[in-house]
Amino acid sequence: MTAFRFEALDAAGKSTSGLLEADNARAARAQLRAQSLVPLQVTPVGAAAGEEAGSGSALRRRVFNTASLTVWTRQLAGLVTSGLPLERALSALSDEADDPRQRELVAQLKSEVNAGSPFARALGLAPREFDEVYRAVVAAGEQSGALGQVLEKLADDLEERQALRAKLLGAALYPAIVSVIALLIVIFLVTYVVPQVASVFTSSRRALPGLTVAMLAISAFVRQWGWVMLILGGAGAAAATFALRVPAVRERFDAAFLRLPLLGRLSKGYNAARFAGTLAMLAAAGVPILKALQASAETLGNRAMRADAMDALVQVREGAPLASALAAKKRFPGLLSMFARLGEQTGQLPLMLTRAAKQQSSEVQRRAMALATMLEPLLIVAMGAVVMLIVLAVLLPIIQLNAWVK
Repeated sequence: MTAFRFEALDAAGKSTSGLLEADNARAARAQLRAQSLVPLQVTPVGAAAGEEAGSGSALRRRVFNTASLTVWTRQLAGLVTSGLPLERALSALSDEADDPRQRELVAQLKSEVNAGSPFARALGLAPREFDEVYRAVVAAGEQSGALGQVLEKLADDLEERQALRAKLLGAALYPAIVSVIALLIVIFLVTYVVPQVASVFTSSRRALPGLTVAMLAISAFVRQWGWVMLILGGAGAAAATFALRVPAVRERFDAAFLRLPLLGRLSKGYNAARFAGTLAMLAAAGVPILKALQASAETLGNRAMRADAMDALVQVREGAPLASALAAKKRFPGLLSMFARLGEQTGQLPLMLTRAAKQQSSEVQRRAMALATMLEPLLIVAMGAVVMLIVLAVLLPIIQLNAWVK
């Protein structure tokens, strides 16, 4: 049966819409008439989704964000593990969905499964919602007959990834807010307060203090050329954005970013943890190592590390051990190749890679929190120093005037 989205009128002439399942559009209209509804439009959910995707999928908001996808995967895993058939589990999730777009997407997945398609292939109809790693894990679960357990592991991985991203964002949020507020305060003082106060003393024929003269020059420059600087900054940012879309430029930029003292180590650890966690999950699900390596490499946000992972894939395809292939790539932490070697020697590669991912994740969180803790007082001290200079630039003429009066 196929899912259809309908619009109809009831006996009172009120418009209503929703989803129903039928063998074809004629049967769907018959169901509506049996419910005393006048069908206005009946459209297959899959076709409607395809039309929307073709009309500009890049502009459409995703149905699932990371948090909602984690919850949905956990719910589906619970229903399947309890023994409920997949199509009934999807039907239950579709009925319970509050978001109409999510309800339509799940109904489309159910229709594909009812038509005989594997669940992983059905997920491929919405590649923006379910990435390659997600589909590969589901396909491995279907082939092994342990879809429920695999979905549980997938939900765990999504939760861990979301928790790590949230902690990194939380560590960076406070310094970012302080920096923006400090910049706005300094711009306000320099462009408005300093000229207003200092203009009182400019009519005097006596020379102003050097700090005041310098601050007035900075104020005049910002007021006269501030908009030009803002436009040039925006143009530079736009040019950098377009340049980073070129793969070669992006790879060189990411390679240079990894060489930064603090942020580079954080980026390297975060990408290594994500790579190891994804590879461990895919290997545990029974995905072939070459396919698992390729899918794991695609999850890396740093293009330089992604290139190294693809080179390691070539070496493994040629017969090299995974540990040796990773050890040859200096951008990956040595801890990862060490755990991979232990896993290959003991036959517990997924377990060892999971431990490596957790250790890398803990190290990244520790470094991020230490960096945030160090930045907070430094930003406050820097902001206080700049404000103190501005205040001194305003007060020095007043102090000088008092000396002249005496």
